[in-house]
Amino acid sequence: MKRMYKPLVLITGLLIGLTACRSNVDIAGPNQKLADSVDLKRFLGKWYVHGFTPTFLDKNAVNATETYKLGEDGKINTTYAFRKHEPGGKQKTYKPVGWVHDKRTSAEWRMRFFGLFTAPYYILYVDENYETTVVGHPKKELAWIMSRSPQVESDTYNRLLDELKNRDYKLERFRRMQQEW
Repeated sequence: MKRMYKPLVLITGLLIGLTACRSNVDIAGPNQKLADSVDLKRFLGKWYVHGFTPTFLDKNAVNATETYKLGEDGKINTTYAFRKHEPGGKQKTYKPVGWVHDKRTSAEWRMRFFGLFTAPYYILYVDENYETTVVGHPKKELAWIMSRSPQVESDTYNRLLDELKNRDYKLERFRRMQQEW
C-alpha cells in the first residue's frame, strides 16, 4: 500500500497544479496587449530560449530550444528541448501541440501539454525580422525571451526583458538561460 501512496500523491498534485494553469481567457479574451500581427510561416522554426520562468519540468534547464512546425492538420507541432544542469547534461524533450486561437492576429495560441491540459500562449512581441520574440501567459507569471541565435546581445536581452517589465510581469523567478553550444 505504501508503494502506491507516493505515486498517487504525486499524480494528484500534478493534476491539481495543471488544472490551476487553466483560465477564463477563452471567455474574456487576452488580458494584455499582444503582438498586432504574427506571420505564422515566419514565426515557425527554431528559437533559442534566453530567458524563462522555470517550472517543475525545466527548473535546471540549459541550452533550451523551442521549435515550431506546422502539421498537415493545421496544428503546431512543438519541440521543447534542453539539457539538464549543464550543456553536456541529460537531454530532455517535450512535445506539446499548439494551435492558433485568434486567427485574425495569430498572436494568441493554445498549447496542449501531455494530452491533459491546455494553456494560453501569448506572443507579446516579435521584431519585424522575426529574430527575437517575447512570449507570455495570462497570469503574467510565466514568460520566455527567445531569439533565432544561440547568442543574444545584452542590450537586446534587456530591451526584451523591458517588454515584460512594462507589462507588469512577475519576474521574481524569471532567469536568464545559459546558452553554451
